[in-house]
Amino acid sequence: MTASPRARELVNVAAAAADSKQAEDIVALDVSGPLPLTDVFLIATGRNERNVVAIAGEVEDKMLEAGAKTIRREGRAEGRWILLDFGDVIVHVFHEEDRMYYSLERLWKDCPTIALDVAGAAAVDEPVSETAE
Repeated sequence: MTASPRARELVNVAAAAADSKQAEDIVALDVSGPLPLTDVFLIATGRNERNVVAIAGEVEDKMLEAGAKTIRREGRAEGRWILLDFGDVIVHVFHEEDRMYYSLERLWKDCPTIALDVAGAAAVDEPVSETAE
C-alpha cells in the first residue's frame, strides 16, 4: 500500500510551508504500510524553540488553506517537538536536539521516503515511484 494522492499533495504543501520558515532536513516517510492510521509522516527541524513554533504555525496555516483541518496539535507550548495531525499526514517539527534524540527516521527506516521539491529537503535514498502501476 502507498500513500494516497491527496496525502502526497498535502505533504508537499506542508513541506513548502516548513521550508518557507527555514526548516532543515525535511523528510517525508510513507508509513501507510505499517501504520493504518495515517499515510505520511513529515519530519522537519527548527534551529530553536521560536523557529520550531514558527514552522509549525506556517504549516498549520498552509494546510488549512489547502483544505486540511488539524485533528490534533501537541507540544506547541514547549516548542521542542510539535506534532500536527491532519489525518492522512502527520507533521513532526523538532528542535534539532530532540530530533536527534528521538530519531524517528531510524524507527521508521523500513518505510520508503517521498521525494520533496523544497530546498530544505534532506537527501532521499529511496524515493517512492511517482508512476502509476
